[in-house]
Amino acid sequence: MVKRKIKRLLVANRGEIALRIIRTCREMGIEPEAIYSDADSNALHIVHASASYRLPGHSPAESYLNIPLIVDICKAHNIDAVHPGYGFLAENADFAQALEDAGVIFVGPSAKSIRDFGDKLIAKKMAKEAGVECVPGTPEPVHTLEEGLKAFHEIKPPVIIKAAAGGGGRGMRVVRTEEEFAKAFRASQSESLTAFGSDKVFLEKYIEKPRHIEFQVLGDRFGNLIHLGERECSIQRRHQKLLEEAPSAAVDEKLRAEMGAVAVKVAKSGGYYGAGTVEFLLDARGKFYFMEMNTRLQVEHPVTEMVTNTDLVREQIFIAEGQKLTYKQEDVQITGHSIEARINAEDPLTDFLPALGKLNRYLPPMGNGIRLDSSAYEGYEIPMHYDSMIGKLITHAHDRSTAIAKMRRALREFIVTG
Repeated sequence: MVKRKIKRLLVANRGEIALRIIRTCREMGIEPEAIYSDADSNALHIVHASASYRLPGHSPAESYLNIPLIVDICKAHNIDAVHPGYGFLAENADFAQALEDAGVIFVGPSAKSIRDFGDKLIAKKMAKEAGVECVPGTPEPVHTLEEGLKAFHEIKPPVIIKAAAGGGGRGMRVVRTEEEFAKAFRASQSESLTAFGSDKVFLEKYIEKPRHIEFQVLGDRFGNLIHLGERECSIQRRHQKLLEEAPSAAVDEKLRAEMGAVAVKVAKSGGYYGAGTVEFLLDARGKFYFMEMNTRLQVEHPVTEMVTNTDLVREQIFIAEGQKLTYKQEDVQITGHSIEARINAEDPLTDFLPALGKLNRYLPPMGNGIRLDSSAYEGYEIPMHYDSMIGKLITHAHDRSTAIAKMRRALREFIVTG
Protein backbone atom coordinates (compact mmCIF):
# COMPACT_ATOMS: atom_id res chain seq x y z
CA MET A 1 0.00 0.00 0.00
CA VAL A 2 1.51 3.31 -1.18
CA LYS A 3 0.64 6.38 0.85
CA ARG A 4 -0.94 9.10 -1.24
CA LYS A 5 -1.94 12.53 0.04
CA ILE A 6 -5.41 13.66 -0.99
CA LYS A 7 -5.48 17.28 -2.18
CA ARG A 8 -8.75 17.44 -4.13
CA LEU A 9 -11.76 15.38 -3.09
CA LEU A 10 -15.06 15.08 -4.95
CA VAL A 11 -18.16 14.52 -2.82
CA ALA A 12 -20.38 12.21 -4.87
CA ASN A 13 -23.54 13.04 -2.98
CA ARG A 14 -25.93 15.83 -2.02
CA GLY A 15 -27.77 17.32 0.94
CA GLU A 16 -26.58 17.34 4.53
CA ILE A 17 -24.03 14.55 4.07
CA ALA A 18 -22.31 16.44 1.23
CA LEU A 19 -22.02 19.51 3.46
CA ARG A 20 -20.79 17.42 6.38
CA ILE A 21 -17.96 15.94 4.27
CA ILE A 22 -17.07 19.33 2.76
CA ARG A 23 -16.62 20.81 6.24
CA THR A 24 -14.15 18.13 7.32
CA CYS A 25 -12.23 18.55 4.06
CA ARG A 26 -11.88 22.27 4.75
CA GLU A 27 -10.52 21.55 8.24
CA MET A 28 -7.98 19.10 6.76
CA GLY A 29 -6.76 21.51 4.08
CA ILE A 30 -8.33 19.44 1.29
CA GLU A 31 -10.12 21.18 -1.59
CA PRO A 32 -13.73 19.88 -1.56
CA GLU A 33 -15.48 19.67 -4.91
CA ALA A 34 -19.12 18.85 -5.59
CA ILE A 35 -21.57 17.50 -8.12
CA TYR A 36 -25.19 18.56 -8.49
CA SER A 37 -28.25 17.69 -10.54
CA ASP A 38 -30.56 20.20 -12.18
CA ALA A 39 -32.98 19.62 -9.30
CA ASP A 40 -30.22 20.70 -6.88
CA SER A 41 -29.19 23.90 -8.63
CA ASN A 42 -30.14 25.81 -5.45
CA ALA A 43 -28.37 23.40 -3.07
CA LEU A 44 -26.19 24.66 -0.24
CA HIS A 45 -23.37 22.15 -0.79
CA ILE A 46 -22.58 23.88 -4.11
CA VAL A 47 -21.98 27.17 -2.27
CA HIS A 48 -19.44 25.68 0.13
CA ALA A 49 -17.51 23.56 -2.40
CA SER A 50 -14.40 24.90 -4.13
CA ALA A 51 -15.84 23.82 -7.46
CA SER A 52 -19.02 22.11 -8.59
CA TYR A 53 -19.95 20.13 -11.67
CA ARG A 54 -23.41 19.79 -13.18
CA LEU A 55 -24.97 16.39 -13.79
CA PRO A 56 -27.67 17.06 -16.39
CA GLY A 57 -31.10 15.78 -15.40
CA HIS A 58 -33.23 15.53 -12.30
CA SER A 59 -33.60 11.84 -11.47
CA PRO A 60 -30.97 9.90 -9.49
CA ALA A 61 -30.33 7.62 -12.50
CA GLU A 62 -29.43 10.64 -14.66
CA SER A 63 -27.31 12.32 -12.02
CA TYR A 64 -26.02 10.94 -8.72
CA LEU A 65 -26.08 7.33 -9.96
CA ASN A 66 -24.38 8.08 -13.28
CA ILE A 67 -21.06 6.26 -12.79
CA PRO A 68 -19.48 6.98 -16.23
CA LEU A 69 -20.20 10.71 -15.94
CA ILE A 70 -18.81 10.99 -12.40
CA VAL A 71 -15.65 9.08 -13.36
CA ASP A 72 -15.23 11.36 -16.40
CA ILE A 73 -15.49 14.42 -14.14
CA CYS A 74 -12.74 12.99 -11.93
CA LYS A 75 -10.46 12.42 -14.91
CA ALA A 76 -11.14 15.82 -16.48
CA HIS A 77 -10.51 17.79 -13.28
CA ASN A 78 -7.63 15.83 -11.71
CA ILE A 79 -9.62 14.68 -8.71
CA ASP A 80 -7.53 12.67 -6.22
CA ALA A 81 -10.37 10.96 -4.35
CA VAL A 82 -14.13 10.53 -4.13
CA HIS A 83 -16.21 10.29 -0.96
CA PRO A 84 -19.60 8.68 -1.67
CA GLY A 85 -21.36 9.67 1.58
CA TYR A 86 -24.31 7.34 2.18
CA GLY A 87 -27.00 6.19 -0.22
CA PHE A 88 -26.65 6.55 -3.99
CA LEU A 89 -23.28 4.93 -4.94
CA ALA A 90 -21.89 4.48 -1.42
CA GLU A 91 -22.31 0.69 -1.51
CA ASN A 92 -21.84 0.17 -5.24
CA ALA A 93 -18.91 -2.15 -5.90
CA ASP A 94 -18.85 -1.25 -9.60
CA PHE A 95 -18.38 2.42 -8.71
CA ALA A 96 -15.50 1.67 -6.33
CA GLN A 97 -13.86 -0.50 -9.00
CA ALA A 98 -14.37 2.09 -11.76
CA LEU A 99 -12.65 4.75 -9.65
CA GLU A 100 -9.75 2.42 -8.82
CA ASP A 101 -9.36 1.59 -12.52
CA ALA A 102 -9.25 5.34 -13.24
CA GLY A 103 -6.55 5.90 -10.60
CA VAL A 104 -8.91 7.73 -8.24
CA ILE A 105 -9.05 6.87 -4.52
CA PHE A 106 -12.41 5.62 -3.29
CA VAL A 107 -12.92 6.78 0.31
CA GLY A 108 -14.36 3.52 1.52
CA PRO A 109 -13.65 -0.21 1.54
CA SER A 110 -12.55 -2.40 -1.35
CA ALA A 111 -14.96 -3.31 -4.13
CA LYS A 112 -14.74 -6.93 -2.95
CA SER A 113 -15.82 -6.04 0.60
CA ILE A 114 -18.72 -3.98 -0.73
CA ARG A 115 -19.81 -6.86 -2.95
CA ASP A 116 -19.47 -9.54 -0.27
CA PHE A 117 -21.12 -7.66 2.58
CA GLY A 118 -23.68 -6.09 0.24
CA ASP A 119 -25.31 -9.48 -0.26
CA LYS A 120 -26.90 -10.29 3.09
CA LEU A 121 -26.73 -14.04 2.47
CA ILE A 122 -23.01 -13.96 1.65
CA ALA A 123 -22.43 -11.75 4.71
CA LYS A 124 -24.28 -14.19 6.96
CA LYS A 125 -22.28 -17.10 5.52
CA MET A 126 -19.01 -15.26 6.21
CA ALA A 127 -20.16 -14.46 9.75
CA LYS A 128 -21.13 -18.09 10.42
CA GLU A 129 -17.76 -19.30 9.12
CA ALA A 130 -16.16 -16.88 11.59
CA GLY A 131 -18.15 -18.52 14.39
CA VAL A 132 -20.74 -15.73 14.79
CA GLU A 133 -24.36 -16.58 15.56
CA CYS A 134 -26.91 -15.28 13.04
CA VAL A 135 -30.68 -14.96 13.04
CA PRO A 136 -32.09 -18.38 11.97
CA GLY A 137 -33.21 -18.34 8.34
CA THR A 138 -32.73 -19.64 4.81
CA PRO A 139 -29.06 -19.87 3.76
CA GLU A 140 -29.89 -19.34 0.08
CA PRO A 141 -32.34 -17.11 -1.83
CA VAL A 142 -35.93 -18.32 -2.00
CA HIS A 143 -37.12 -18.10 -5.61
CA THR A 144 -40.58 -19.63 -5.68
CA LEU A 145 -43.69 -19.43 -3.55
CA GLU A 146 -43.49 -23.18 -2.88
CA GLU A 147 -39.92 -22.86 -1.57
CA GLY A 148 -40.99 -19.91 0.53
CA LEU A 149 -43.93 -21.72 2.13
CA LYS A 150 -41.74 -24.71 2.93
CA ALA A 151 -39.18 -22.43 4.63
CA PHE A 152 -41.98 -20.56 6.40
CA HIS A 153 -43.09 -23.76 8.14
CA GLU A 154 -39.52 -24.94 8.85
CA ILE A 155 -38.49 -21.66 10.48
CA LYS A 156 -41.91 -21.38 12.19
CA PRO A 157 -43.84 -18.11 12.15
CA PRO A 158 -43.56 -15.27 12.61
CA VAL A 159 -40.97 -14.83 9.84
CA ILE A 160 -39.64 -11.81 8.02
CA ILE A 161 -39.02 -11.75 4.26
CA LYS A 162 -35.98 -9.64 3.31
CA ALA A 163 -34.29 -8.42 0.15
CA ALA A 164 -30.89 -10.10 -0.21
CA ALA A 165 -29.35 -7.24 -2.19
CA GLY A 166 -30.37 -4.16 -0.22
CA GLY A 167 -31.36 -2.51 3.01
CA GLY A 168 -33.06 0.55 4.44
CA GLY A 169 -36.25 -1.37 5.13
CA ARG A 170 -36.99 -1.92 1.43
CA GLY A 171 -38.53 -5.29 0.58
CA MET A 172 -39.20 -6.29 4.20
CA ARG A 173 -42.45 -8.03 5.10
CA VAL A 174 -43.40 -9.66 8.42
CA VAL A 175 -45.62 -12.74 7.97
CA ARG A 176 -47.50 -14.45 10.80
CA THR A 177 -49.93 -16.76 8.94
CA GLU A 178 -49.81 -18.98 5.87
CA GLU A 179 -52.78 -17.12 4.38
CA GLU A 180 -50.88 -13.83 4.13
CA PHE A 181 -47.60 -15.36 2.93
CA ALA A 182 -48.20 -15.37 -0.85
CA LYS A 183 -49.14 -11.69 -1.05
CA ALA A 184 -46.22 -10.64 1.19
CA PHE A 185 -43.72 -12.82 -0.72
CA ARG A 186 -44.65 -11.37 -4.12
CA ALA A 187 -44.67 -7.80 -2.73
CA SER A 188 -41.21 -8.29 -1.23
CA GLN A 189 -39.81 -9.63 -4.52
CA SER A 190 -41.38 -6.78 -6.50
CA GLU A 191 -40.12 -4.05 -4.16
CA SER A 192 -36.65 -5.59 -4.06
CA LEU A 193 -36.47 -5.69 -7.86
CA THR A 194 -37.54 -2.06 -8.13
CA ALA A 195 -35.22 -0.78 -5.39
CA PHE A 196 -32.11 -2.91 -5.95
CA GLY A 197 -32.42 -4.46 -9.42
CA SER A 198 -32.67 -7.96 -7.93
CA ASP A 199 -35.71 -9.92 -6.77
CA LYS A 200 -33.61 -12.23 -4.56
CA VAL A 201 -35.26 -12.57 -1.15
CA PHE A 202 -34.70 -14.80 1.88
CA LEU A 203 -36.54 -15.65 5.08
CA GLU A 204 -35.52 -15.15 8.70
CA LYS A 205 -37.13 -15.83 12.03
CA TYR A 206 -38.85 -12.62 13.13
CA ILE A 207 -37.66 -11.70 16.61
CA GLU A 208 -40.45 -10.01 18.54
CA LYS A 209 -39.69 -6.59 20.05
CA PRO A 210 -35.94 -6.73 19.42
CA ARG A 211 -33.49 -3.94 20.02
CA HIS A 212 -31.57 -2.84 16.93
CA ILE A 213 -27.95 -2.46 18.05
CA GLU A 214 -25.14 -1.54 15.66
CA PHE A 215 -21.41 -1.19 16.21
CA GLN A 216 -19.23 1.35 14.46
CA VAL A 217 -15.98 -0.22 13.24
CA LEU A 218 -12.83 1.34 11.81
CA GLY A 219 -10.08 -0.54 10.05
CA ASP A 220 -6.92 0.41 8.16
CA ARG A 221 -5.23 -1.37 5.27
CA PHE A 222 -2.69 -2.98 7.60
CA GLY A 223 -5.15 -5.27 9.39
CA ASN A 224 -5.76 -3.03 12.41
CA LEU A 225 -9.47 -2.96 13.25
CA ILE A 226 -11.33 -1.51 16.24
CA HIS A 227 -14.90 -0.60 17.24
CA LEU A 228 -16.16 2.71 18.63
CA GLY A 229 -19.01 1.34 20.68
CA GLU A 230 -22.66 0.86 19.84
CA ARG A 231 -25.64 2.85 18.68
CA GLU A 232 -29.25 1.88 19.31
CA CYS A 233 -31.67 2.40 16.42
CA SER A 234 -34.79 0.64 17.71
CA ILE A 235 -37.24 3.52 17.18
CA GLN A 236 -38.30 3.05 13.57
CA ARG A 237 -41.27 3.55 11.27
CA ARG A 238 -41.84 1.07 8.44
CA HIS A 239 -38.33 -0.32 9.13
CA GLN A 240 -36.86 3.16 8.65
CA LYS A 241 -34.83 4.63 11.52
CA LEU A 242 -36.16 7.82 13.12
CA LEU A 243 -34.27 8.21 16.42
CA GLU A 244 -30.81 6.91 17.23
CA GLU A 245 -28.68 7.11 20.35
CA ALA A 246 -25.28 6.20 21.73
CA PRO A 247 -24.61 4.35 23.90
CA SER A 248 -27.57 1.97 24.24
CA ALA A 249 -29.39 1.86 27.57
CA ALA A 250 -29.64 -1.92 27.15
CA VAL A 251 -25.90 -2.57 26.76
CA ASP A 252 -23.57 -2.67 29.75
CA GLU A 253 -19.77 -2.73 29.61
CA LYS A 254 -19.58 -6.54 29.62
CA LEU A 255 -22.08 -6.90 26.75
CA ARG A 256 -20.44 -4.02 24.87
CA ALA A 257 -17.07 -5.76 25.00
CA GLU A 258 -18.62 -9.05 23.85
CA MET A 259 -20.65 -7.56 20.98
CA GLY A 260 -17.81 -5.26 19.97
CA ALA A 261 -15.39 -8.18 19.72
CA VAL A 262 -17.89 -10.02 17.50
CA ALA A 263 -18.34 -6.91 15.30
CA VAL A 264 -14.58 -6.70 14.78
CA LYS A 265 -14.48 -10.44 14.02
CA VAL A 266 -17.20 -10.07 11.35
CA ALA A 267 -15.40 -7.14 9.69
CA LYS A 268 -12.07 -8.96 9.74
CA SER A 269 -13.66 -12.03 8.13
CA GLY A 270 -14.11 -9.93 4.99
CA GLY A 271 -10.73 -8.18 5.08
CA TYR A 272 -12.52 -4.92 5.80
CA TYR A 273 -10.92 -1.47 5.92
CA GLY A 274 -12.52 1.95 6.28
CA ALA A 275 -15.56 2.89 8.37
CA GLY A 276 -18.39 0.37 8.57
CA THR A 277 -21.26 -0.73 10.74
CA VAL A 278 -22.03 -4.23 12.00
CA GLU A 279 -25.70 -4.60 12.91
CA PHE A 280 -27.25 -6.94 15.47
CA LEU A 281 -30.64 -7.81 16.90
CA LEU A 282 -30.73 -8.03 20.70
CA ASP A 283 -33.61 -9.99 22.22
CA ALA A 284 -35.27 -9.55 25.61
CA ARG A 285 -32.98 -12.18 27.20
CA GLY A 286 -29.82 -10.34 26.21
CA LYS A 287 -28.98 -12.75 23.37
CA PHE A 288 -27.73 -11.09 20.21
CA TYR A 289 -27.63 -12.16 16.55
CA PHE A 290 -25.65 -10.81 13.60
CA MET A 291 -27.96 -9.24 11.03
CA GLU A 292 -25.87 -7.44 8.39
CA MET A 293 -22.93 -5.15 7.75
CA ASN A 294 -23.12 -1.74 6.08
CA THR A 295 -19.97 -0.81 4.17
CA ARG A 296 -20.36 2.97 4.42
CA LEU A 297 -20.89 5.89 6.74
CA GLN A 298 -24.28 5.64 8.44
CA VAL A 299 -26.83 8.45 8.62
CA GLU A 300 -26.59 8.21 12.43
CA HIS A 301 -22.79 8.40 12.65
CA PRO A 302 -22.84 11.78 14.52
CA VAL A 303 -23.97 10.19 17.81
CA THR A 304 -20.85 8.02 17.79
CA GLU A 305 -18.72 11.07 17.00
CA MET A 306 -20.22 12.95 19.93
CA VAL A 307 -19.62 10.27 22.58
CA THR A 308 -16.14 9.28 21.34
CA ASN A 309 -14.89 12.74 20.32
CA THR A 310 -13.92 11.55 16.83
CA ASP A 311 -14.47 12.76 13.28
CA LEU A 312 -15.33 9.64 11.29
CA VAL A 313 -14.94 11.38 7.92
CA ARG A 314 -11.44 12.48 8.89
CA GLU A 315 -10.63 8.88 9.87
CA GLN A 316 -12.04 7.62 6.55
CA ILE A 317 -9.81 10.02 4.62
CA PHE A 318 -6.70 9.08 6.63
CA ILE A 319 -7.38 5.38 5.95
CA ALA A 320 -7.97 6.08 2.23
CA GLU A 321 -4.59 7.85 2.11
CA GLY A 322 -2.94 4.66 3.34
CA GLN A 323 -2.30 5.76 6.91
CA LYS A 324 -2.46 3.50 9.96
CA LEU A 325 -5.01 3.94 12.72
CA THR A 326 -3.48 6.21 15.34
CA TYR A 327 -5.19 4.60 18.33
CA LYS A 328 -6.04 1.15 19.67
CA GLN A 329 -9.18 -0.38 21.14
CA GLU A 330 -8.16 0.47 24.70
CA ASP A 331 -7.85 4.15 23.72
CA VAL A 332 -11.56 4.43 22.83
CA GLN A 333 -13.50 6.20 25.58
CA ILE A 334 -17.27 6.71 25.59
CA THR A 335 -18.27 9.95 27.30
CA GLY A 336 -21.84 11.03 27.99
CA HIS A 337 -24.89 10.30 25.85
CA SER A 338 -25.98 11.47 22.40
CA ILE A 339 -29.32 11.32 20.56
CA GLU A 340 -30.14 12.01 16.91
CA ALA A 341 -33.56 12.86 15.44
CA ARG A 342 -34.07 12.83 11.70
CA ILE A 343 -35.86 15.94 10.41
CA ASN A 344 -38.05 14.98 7.46
CA ALA A 345 -40.15 17.12 5.13
CA GLU A 346 -43.31 15.08 5.53
CA ASP A 347 -47.03 15.61 6.09
CA PRO A 348 -48.40 13.67 9.11
CA LEU A 349 -51.97 14.23 7.86
CA THR A 350 -51.27 12.17 4.72
CA ASP A 351 -49.52 9.21 6.40
CA PHE A 352 -46.18 11.04 6.38
CA LEU A 353 -45.89 11.39 2.62
CA PRO A 354 -43.08 13.74 1.49
CA ALA A 355 -44.13 17.40 1.64
CA LEU A 356 -42.45 19.34 -1.17
CA GLY A 357 -42.10 23.04 -1.88
CA LYS A 358 -40.36 26.11 -0.53
CA LEU A 359 -39.34 26.61 3.09
CA ASN A 360 -40.68 30.03 4.07
CA ARG A 361 -39.44 29.82 7.68
CA TYR A 362 -36.36 28.00 8.91
CA LEU A 363 -35.27 28.81 12.46
CA PRO A 364 -32.90 26.12 13.80
CA PRO A 365 -32.33 25.54 17.53
CA MET A 366 -29.10 26.60 19.22
CA GLY A 367 -27.36 26.28 22.57
CA ASN A 368 -24.97 24.07 24.49
CA GLY A 369 -24.89 20.42 23.41
CA ILE A 370 -26.84 20.99 20.17
CA ARG A 371 -25.55 19.96 16.73
CA LEU A 372 -27.50 20.31 13.49
CA ASP A 373 -26.40 18.63 10.26
CA SER A 374 -28.65 20.12 7.59
CA SER A 375 -28.60 21.48 4.05
CA ALA A 376 -31.85 23.44 4.38
CA TYR A 377 -32.25 27.21 4.61
CA GLU A 378 -35.04 29.76 4.42
CA GLY A 379 -36.21 29.89 0.80
CA TYR A 380 -34.83 26.45 -0.03
CA GLU A 381 -36.93 24.49 -2.53
CA ILE A 382 -37.28 20.84 -1.50
CA PRO A 383 -36.99 18.69 -4.66
CA MET A 384 -39.32 15.75 -5.33
CA HIS A 385 -36.64 13.43 -6.63
CA TYR A 386 -34.78 12.53 -3.43
CA ASP A 387 -35.20 11.43 0.18
CA SER A 388 -37.42 13.60 2.39
CA MET A 389 -34.79 14.00 5.14
CA ILE A 390 -33.58 17.61 5.24
CA GLY A 391 -31.49 17.43 8.39
CA LYS A 392 -30.40 15.66 11.55
CA LEU A 393 -30.69 17.17 15.00
CA ILE A 394 -28.16 15.84 17.51
CA THR A 395 -27.84 16.46 21.24
CA HIS A 396 -25.04 15.52 23.64
CA ALA A 397 -25.00 15.62 27.43
CA HIS A 398 -23.33 13.94 30.40
CA ASP A 399 -26.22 11.43 30.77
CA ARG A 400 -29.22 10.08 28.85
CA SER A 401 -31.95 11.98 30.70
CA THR A 402 -30.20 15.31 30.07
CA ALA A 403 -29.65 14.44 26.38
CA ILE A 404 -33.40 13.69 26.11
CA ALA A 405 -34.27 16.99 27.82
CA LYS A 406 -31.99 18.85 25.39
CA MET A 407 -33.61 17.08 22.42
CA ARG A 408 -37.12 17.98 23.61
CA ARG A 409 -36.07 21.60 24.06
CA ALA A 410 -34.33 21.73 20.68
CA LEU A 411 -37.29 20.18 18.82
CA ARG A 412 -39.62 22.68 20.49
CA GLU A 413 -37.36 25.53 19.28
CA PHE A 414 -36.99 24.19 15.74
CA ILE A 415 -39.36 26.08 13.40
CA VAL A 416 -39.64 24.79 9.82
CA THR A 417 -42.65 25.80 7.73
CA GLY A 418 -43.48 25.84 4.04
